[in-house]
Amino acid sequence: MRKLKKLLCVVLAFLILSGTSVVHGETENREEDKTLSPYFLVEGDDASFDQFPLKETSVDVNINGTIADIFVTQTYSNNGSVPINAKYLFPASTKVSVHGMKMQIGDNLVTAKIQEREEAKKEFEQAKSEGKSASLLEEQRPNVFSMDIANIMPGDIVTIELHYTELITSDNGTYQFVFPTVVGPRYSNKSKADAAESDKWVETPYIKDGKIPPGKYDIAVRLSTGVPISDIKCSSHKINVTKESGSAASIELADKNDFAGNRDFVLDYKMTGKEVQCGLMLYEGEMENFFMLTIQPPERVRQENLPPREYIFVLDVSGSMYGYPLDTAKSLIKNLVGHLKTTDKFNVILFAGASSLMSSSSVAATDSNIKRAISLIDEQEGGGGTELVPALETAVALPAEKNISRSIVVITDGYVDCEKEVFDLIGKNLGNTNFFSFGIGSSVNRYVIEGMARAGLGEPFVLTDDSEAEQVAGRFREYIQSPVLTDIEVDFKDFDVYDVEPPVIPDLFAQRPIVMFGKWRGKPEGTVALTGRTGSGSYKQEIKVADMVPIETNSAIRYLWARSRVERLLDYGFASDNDPDVKKEVTELGLEYSMLTPYTSFIAVIEKVRNTEGNSTDVDQPLPLPLNVSNLAVGGSYTSGAEPELLILAACTLAMALLIYSRKRKKRTVMS
Repeated sequence: MRKLKKLLCVVLAFLILSGTSVVHGETENREEDKTLSPYFLVEGDDASFDQFPLKETSVDVNINGTIADIFVTQTYSNNGSVPINAKYLFPASTKVSVHGMKMQIGDNLVTAKIQEREEAKKEFEQAKSEGKSASLLEEQRPNVFSMDIANIMPGDIVTIELHYTELITSDNGTYQFVFPTVVGPRYSNKSKADAAESDKWVETPYIKDGKIPPGKYDIAVRLSTGVPISDIKCSSHKINVTKESGSAASIELADKNDFAGNRDFVLDYKMTGKEVQCGLMLYEGEMENFFMLTIQPPERVRQENLPPREYIFVLDVSGSMYGYPLDTAKSLIKNLVGHLKTTDKFNVILFAGASSLMSSSSVAATDSNIKRAISLIDEQEGGGGTELVPALETAVALPAEKNISRSIVVITDGYVDCEKEVFDLIGKNLGNTNFFSFGIGSSVNRYVIEGMARAGLGEPFVLTDDSEAEQVAGRFREYIQSPVLTDIEVDFKDFDVYDVEPPVIPDLFAQRPIVMFGKWRGKPEGTVALTGRTGSGSYKQEIKVADMVPIETNSAIRYLWARSRVERLLDYGFASDNDPDVKKEVTELGLEYSMLTPYTSFIAVIEKVRNTEGNSTDVDQPLPLPLNVSNLAVGGSYTSGAEPELLILAACTLAMALLIYSRKRKKRTVMS
């Protein structure tokens, strides 16, 4: 009984200690950031003191081809009795360019201005202390933005309008527009005292599951592509689709009474065509003119239309790859090599502390060469360091043949310390080589895997569990196996273009369209000629610029161009803040194009002193739970890592055990 008593004491102590930390929701994960959406977080400790409920959300989306121009209008009200301060968070896709924000409080409408981040922060804090209503919009991460609002008076109705632009890319031939509508509960193992200021956004209450939040939610989409549209679908909501023509449609929610704001709005569509399509869009501004050139692969690719291919597999055989990662990598390469045609070529580079090469030049994909490669790979067991840069330098230095699509496939767990060199090497060689990254391991360094993919203008593939190996490997093989057009050149004849992004372009793949942005001077005239090679010979398509009329609705191109340049300067989200030249150029771009960046922010101030007493209260604003998410996911002032219901169950179990122990002890006392 003494042992049982000690055990019960330990359990009781654990429950007490568990109740001292704070849950902020589910496990924080970078991948989940892109599912977050606009909402108000009103900071404070007393959620019942004031209310700041969402009254209405209106989303207007105009999709022109692959460009989504989005206006989000949300209306809130302060129904409390004291002034409040609020934080407005709207995490979104990393592809968005936020370039406009307006705030209206009563009759006061303020359009935010762009400033350097520190200057904007200083002006906001001064306005707040003086009792002026103000707002500050900042970028916390590439896909998490925040806006602080100061001195919102009792009875105020606050309307926030955000304007941002996003480039829609295709996945397996399907274009998908996603508008996040709710933020999911987030978990943090930090206490409130230890949490950094930038992490405080994870703390927010939620409306319990089953309760419909008050307020309206509506979304309307206008889709116009210029080429035939097919397969318009929405997996998240019931919609009504009105076809205006073969290339235009309007989409709206079918059931206005169904609350749609607790799940992401997901719209899929396809742009069909039997041949490679090349489209040009123009915008003529007051000071600068912009263009966007899209090279779209055909809906279906025939094998005979594939150009000759060369694959150089760069395989990590270092010590960290020992066991499951290396075994899976072996199977992946065997599968990829086994699907090559005899007209294709391949090579294998193994790297750890040093690199070893299967052949001094790539060899034909014959049965004997494939067996040779498999034998070489099977001999590897994993060991040594991870020298990725020399291996990549060896790969790009291999003799290259003309009229062949060369792809370097890097397979690693990413445990290297040379990210900058790797990204730069990929960027410099992108014009004549395609780069693909495949991460394998239970804890892959996504920083490297995703960075290589973005530098190579592709998608990252990561495999963390053996159960998903076949599916992920199959998707990866489909992604890299179909180069549609190689040796691509774009010739702007008598059309004066400059500042083209990206500076070089890779091959066109069946599942990877190519998009170029740039500026143009003078008159919209001349031609844009696209040339390359397919499996059946030379390819050429020419566009007469004069046929493409610059229109105002293409104004979003200027922001997409600026966003594209900022992404490249920041190494696609992986740059250090220590480079003063990069910081200076990104800041200048943000100021010139009135665009939110890590170094520029939007600031809006109503100059009238509205809060004359200078007192304001911070409160928490509850959010709707995402659809099918249980109340168990929601935190409050209880444990980190254990849900309240589980604590109650544990406490009941402890109480029963103590009761049984007490009764047995009494029984023994009576018997004695």
